Amino acid sequence: MMLDLGPFSSENFDPKKWINSECQTRHPQDSLDKHLVDLEMKLQMVSEEIAASLEEQSTAALLRVPRATRDVFRLRDDAVSLRSSISGILQKLKKAEGSSAESIAALAKVDIVKQRMEAAYETLQDAAGLTQLSSTVEDVFASGDLPRAAETLANMRHCLSAVGEVAEFANIRKQLEVLEDRLDSMVQPRLTDALSNRKVDVAQDLRGILIRIGRFKSLESQYTKVHLKSTKKLWEDFDLKQRANKSANEKNETERLLSGGEFHSVSPTMSFFSWLPSFYDELLLYLEQEWKWCMIAFPEDYKILLPKLLTEIMMAIGASFISHINLAIGDAVPETKALAKGLLDILSGDMQKGIKIQTKHLEALIELHNITGTFARNIQHLFSDSDVQVLTDVLKAVYSPYESFKQRYGQMERAILSSEIAGVDLRGAVIRGVGAQGIELSETVRRMEESIPQVIVLLESAVERCINFTGGSEADELILALDDIMLQYISSLLETLKSLRTVCGVDPSSDGPLKKEMEKKDGNQNARRADLISNEEEWSIVQGALQILTVSDSLTSRSSVFEASLRATLARLSTSLSISVHGSNIDQNQTTSGIEDGEFSFSGRAALDVAALRLIDVPEKARKLFNLLNQSKDPRFHALPLASQRVAAFADTVNELVYDVLISKVRQRLSEVSRLPIWSSAEEQSAFHLPTFSAYPQTYVTSVGEYLLTLPQQLEPLAEGISNSDNNDEAQFFATEWMFKVAEGATALYIEQLRGIQYISDRGAQQLAVDIEYLSNVLSALSMPIPPVLATFQTCLSTPRNQLKELVKSDSGNQLDLPSANLVCKMRRVNLDP
Repeated sequence: MMLDLGPFSSENFDPKKWINSECQTRHPQDSLDKHLVDLEMKLQMVSEEIAASLEEQSTAALLRVPRATRDVFRLRDDAVSLRSSISGILQKLKKAEGSSAESIAALAKVDIVKQRMEAAYETLQDAAGLTQLSSTVEDVFASGDLPRAAETLANMRHCLSAVGEVAEFANIRKQLEVLEDRLDSMVQPRLTDALSNRKVDVAQDLRGILIRIGRFKSLESQYTKVHLKSTKKLWEDFDLKQRANKSANEKNETERLLSGGEFHSVSPTMSFFSWLPSFYDELLLYLEQEWKWCMIAFPEDYKILLPKLLTEIMMAIGASFISHINLAIGDAVPETKALAKGLLDILSGDMQKGIKIQTKHLEALIELHNITGTFARNIQHLFSDSDVQVLTDVLKAVYSPYESFKQRYGQMERAILSSEIAGVDLRGAVIRGVGAQGIELSETVRRMEESIPQVIVLLESAVERCINFTGGSEADELILALDDIMLQYISSLLETLKSLRTVCGVDPSSDGPLKKEMEKKDGNQNARRADLISNEEEWSIVQGALQILTVSDSLTSRSSVFEASLRATLARLSTSLSISVHGSNIDQNQTTSGIEDGEFSFSGRAALDVAALRLIDVPEKARKLFNLLNQSKDPRFHALPLASQRVAAFADTVNELVYDVLISKVRQRLSEVSRLPIWSSAEEQSAFHLPTFSAYPQTYVTSVGEYLLTLPQQLEPLAEGISNSDNNDEAQFFATEWMFKVAEGATALYIEQLRGIQYISDRGAQQLAVDIEYLSNVLSALSMPIPPVLATFQTCLSTPRNQLKELVKSDSGNQLDLPSANLVCKMRRVNLDP
């Protein structure tokens, strides 16, 4: 039976575990002692075998040591011999290197001399040839062989560059320039004819001549000049049709006047909106045909010639284009159409007072811009093989007529929004007679609440217009305009709140009908307002005031949602623009026109975005916009910082107004409590033993208590509407929060009045204790804790006068509020001094 020696080589070998595992493998019929004896015997035998093997191998190894030592000595001697041989070889190489270096240096000098001699020889030949060419060039021109003349001039140019700035050849240099101009002028008529009549072979030959003498610009200029005439006719077609229609209508009007008949327009005036797409279609068709011809005639240059042609076309019609855009925008609105004025006239102030920029003006401008945008996309597809820089310049030219409008976009949008906000129905509340305040309050609050979604829609439309017209390049100006407009709107809301304070009767400076009626009543100016307003009217005012909270909640939530949407728009804009910062070493595939030395650049096809086309040439504006887009990625960023602060201020103002309205009835009922005569009344003499005070609380406190108990019923419906969900807990929390706020305010006012009582008799103390107990019960019913001050007043007032001193002395501040207890003692004329 073999023994597995594998476990013994393990680092974690445990003898106990190994013995136990071996015992578990024994046959069930074998005894444990016998199995252990066998195992011990096996281990001893294996140990002896290992020892014998180790001894045998050790002996063999000892026998091999002398042989290995001799081999090592022999290898060491061979290494020493090899090292000396290599050293000798290296010395020979160094000697050879030194001599060869000297030889190579000498050969290099000889080669330089040879090159200079060859250059001198060639220069002498060029000089000789230049003289010969100068003397024979007139004969070449006289022969009329233009290719030969171009070759001769090219050789002269080459010879002049070879001889350098030699004074003897200065006249020839001037002669060459004159001859090149002469040859250029000879080529131009033929090139014009070839381009006009589509002569491919002739055009190619003439191009070769101009390229040979370095006059590619002449080819570019002549090509543009020939086709510019044809394309300008397409543009002038609109003015021709307009004049024809005008002349026909004037003729018809003259005939009508002579015949006494009715006037009928021969043909309606053509709209620029309907004509511009057809112009773009015809121009695009012309360019497509020319693109195909140029691919055959000028296969090396068509990617440059056609974009250059379109750029020149847009520059030629630019001023007229802007004028037509301006008048077309004016025609979109009857007021400016009647004056034959446009958007630029309004912006410059050259208009009658009262004529303002309207949304239709900007919508008309965007419509024209969208038409141009469609044409620009077609051009981008047509010129897709051209270089990005070339294509960028072309698209800039296509959009250039709108640049003056885009530069003033912020001014336009601000004027439009300001006019629209001014048109929102936010007239303040008008003070009406008694019985109508609740209706006026409700109507005013309704107008305020309905105006909020209207204003948000106006702001969202402005954002959409900015993206549609400028591609977002004016986002920074738009945000400033939106912030200012929101401030204007919230200021209007705050002004309306001021008028509501007067209607609600919580403005101390108000001089409304209520005050006048109070002054008329028996000449008593201190008549209570409650005598003039019915209970229903009071509750209608309370309901109207509570409804203002929905205005505040709506403004806060909607402005927050709009601001979040604005941040998302800025994030999308950042992605679409693909703005990146580059150093001085900018990749060649990136467009960097006008932006250098680490300024902003737009990578690849991102430069063809309508916004990027503008920002490429205005790095300062690009940096400003880029900073804004970077900031918008921060969750703490406020797109409308000033408006956000003003919204919070508006909410605080609303809460203050609502609280003043809710507490006003309490303030009225408690205003004279400290001066009630009952507090100082003496006990009435009677033959019977009767209570000297009323067992019931007085009217002033019961009216306050009833008001507080009824208030939750008024708050809960409003709370459910504001929470805008099925979560009853949120609605209950809202109602409870306001309930506690009003109850705490009422308690504070009551305590203030109690502290104002100068003297109170025993009868008055007992009555006041009943009143305080009633109010305490009301507070308990509202789940409010009883303030220690109020509890102290009740305890000290309900205690007999002769026991009050002992009560205060024995309490020592454990249950009573000592300052309030001392004050009650002072009211009841109890001396606490010993």
